[in-house]
Formats: sequence, C-alpha cells, structure tokens
Amino acid sequence: MTLLKGQAFSARFSDYKRSAWRFETQPVYTMPGEQPGLARFLAGEPQPAGHNDDWHEKVRSWVSAGKSIGRARTVRQPLTDYQRYQLAWGIPGNVEAGEDIRILDLTEDDLGLPDQDFWLFDDSTVVHLNFNPDGTLVQPV
Repeated sequence: MTLLKGQAFSARFSDYKRSAWRFETQPVYTMPGEQPGLARFLAGEPQPAGHNDDWHEKVRSWVSAGKSIGRARTVRQPLTDYQRYQLAWGIPGNVEAGEDIRILDLTEDDLGLPDQDFWLFDDSTVVHLNFNPDGTLVQPV
C-alpha cells in the first residue's frame, strides 16, 4: 500500500479519465476549511453567498470535460450536527454544480457495508481515506 500525500492525492482528481466516486461513512468530518461554515450554520446564520464555490468550480469543470463525479453518503438517525450542515449547505450546491450525490439511510438496516471512506477513480483505483475518531483526516492511503 502506498501513502498518497498532498499533491499525489490531489493529482488523482486532475488525472482521472471518466469517473470519480466517493463513499462517505463518517458521522462527522472535522475539516479545517469547513469549521467557520459549520459554526455559522449551528448559530442559525444564513448560508453565505459563494459557499463552497471552489469545489463547485472544480465539479463543473470535470462535468464539462465529460467526466462524472459523485458520492454515496451514509447516515443514521438522529443526524449529527455535521450531517445536518452537509445536507443543508453542502450537498444542494454540489448537486447543482453537477455532482451525483446519493444518501443512504442505514438507521434501520445493516447492509454489511464497509465503514471505510474511499474514493474510486475510473472504476479501478481505490484511495482509502483514514479518519481519527473526531473526524479529522489522518491522510489518504
């Protein structure tokens, strides 16, 4: 197994030819860039204009190049604050930009799915994402 860091992982997004797909399982992601938005959401503030624009621009460029990007997001009730934030502020704009996002509620079902997040590029390259229990990214491998 090879550890991918920084640019090596980022290159997967510029190098993929047809499809990039993510499986998301964590109840909380503690990504530094999302913390200000999450705090605003939890304080009941309105979503700021331009929220997540950098990601939306990338999604639009991949889709316009004929590539697909998507994810399946697993949830269990009750939703965490982060999941509520993601569903309210993150996912709608991502879908509008062209990302195919599916939500799988596992509250009542145990389908035997992995609890490991990963990206699948071009149906052949899997990049596992490792998270600490608090939702911080260790690093992709």
